[in-house]
Amino acid sequence: MSARPDGLSAYVAVTAAYWAFMLTDGALRMLVLLHFHTLGFTPVQLAYLFVLYEIAGMITNLAAGWIAARFGLTSTLYAGLAIQVVALVALARLDPDWAIGLSVAYVMLVQGASGVAKDLAKMSSKSAVKILAPAGQGGLFRWVALLTGSKNAVKGLGFLLGAALLATLGFAWAVLAMAAVLAAILVAVLIVMPPGLPKGRKGAKFSEVFSKSANVNWLSAARVFLFGARDVWFVVGIPIYFYAVLSDGTEAGNRAAFFLIGSFMALWIILYGAVQAAAPRLLRAALRPEAELVHAARGWAWGLFLVPAALAVAALLSPGPQAWLTATLVAGLLVFGAIFAVNSSLHSYLILDFTRAERVTMDVGFYYMANAAGRLLGTVLSGLTYQLGGLALMLGTAAVMLTASALAAGRLRADRSVEAPA
Repeated sequence: MSARPDGLSAYVAVTAAYWAFMLTDGALRMLVLLHFHTLGFTPVQLAYLFVLYEIAGMITNLAAGWIAARFGLTSTLYAGLAIQVVALVALARLDPDWAIGLSVAYVMLVQGASGVAKDLAKMSSKSAVKILAPAGQGGLFRWVALLTGSKNAVKGLGFLLGAALLATLGFAWAVLAMAAVLAAILVAVLIVMPPGLPKGRKGAKFSEVFSKSANVNWLSAARVFLFGARDVWFVVGIPIYFYAVLSDGTEAGNRAAFFLIGSFMALWIILYGAVQAAAPRLLRAALRPEAELVHAARGWAWGLFLVPAALAVAALLSPGPQAWLTATLVAGLLVFGAIFAVNSSLHSYLILDFTRAERVTMDVGFYYMANAAGRLLGTVLSGLTYQLGGLALMLGTAAVMLTASALAAGRLRADRSVEAPA
């Protein structure tokens, strides 16, 4: 049977397309954040720019699971790439002379389209791993960790790329350059995509999206608060704090701050991706029974809780921006990234392990809807908590969210017969 070689080729093609998409996604986030901050947007207004992106992700993941089950995984992957090209071109049409209210509304709409694109591509790629990965000896965990880890490393490079493009080409030309490259990659993937992915089934019903598995539901709840705890500091608060510390307000000072902030965010994401890819080895997944990996999810969540809790205390002890506080934040957030990566990778494996092949797109879509809900919650709270209470409130909120994530993860069971209550 030739399915495995075809499956490997399809996995490589899907991964390459996902890499290209996430490079532009990371660059776009950094471009939008820094560009509009220099235009005078407040932290809350900056958070608004990403709200529709996350709302669109929630809706898209629910629909995408059904669309992929009905029309096939390649259709949703191609659609995600195409919509991102259109969103990038539309963003380049933004007029700097528009009023702030109009600019916010326009960018929110474009970011909403980008959110649709991202989650179409993500759901397609993650579901493909369940179909294509080799069975036994931790093969599923290795393949999903490799896809997720490498994707985040590429996204980290995108943060650095976005900051560099903004400082050299300016906003509009940077966005158009990314659109051109992604369009070329879409054409290449359309031409070379090998067989190996399911074509869809006509009888798929939208109601199947909602899982009856208690494990899928509890894991999705844990995912909401895990990603909310990351984005509550990642999206607005920390980049704006670093900008305040690093820039003197001059054009040259802004450029230097862009590069430094972009470099830190890139380093964080790359470290996160590297640890994700190594998570199966760190957890010794090939040698451990499933029950141990299920129970490990709670312990790793509690370990992650300690980091923002300690950083919140450090922020409370500091009367304002200080060199020691900035150094502590950098070190602490890198530690956060490493522990967060193990949590995220373990979750990504468990959702594929808990689901069945015939409904993988449905369960993965539901799970990533929860992921987008967490990002939405974190995005809104990032601007709000930083504006109301600074670093201490923002990081304390992250610690509270991780408490909720650990409690939800504690409800996971290795027994597959467990069903969610009606």
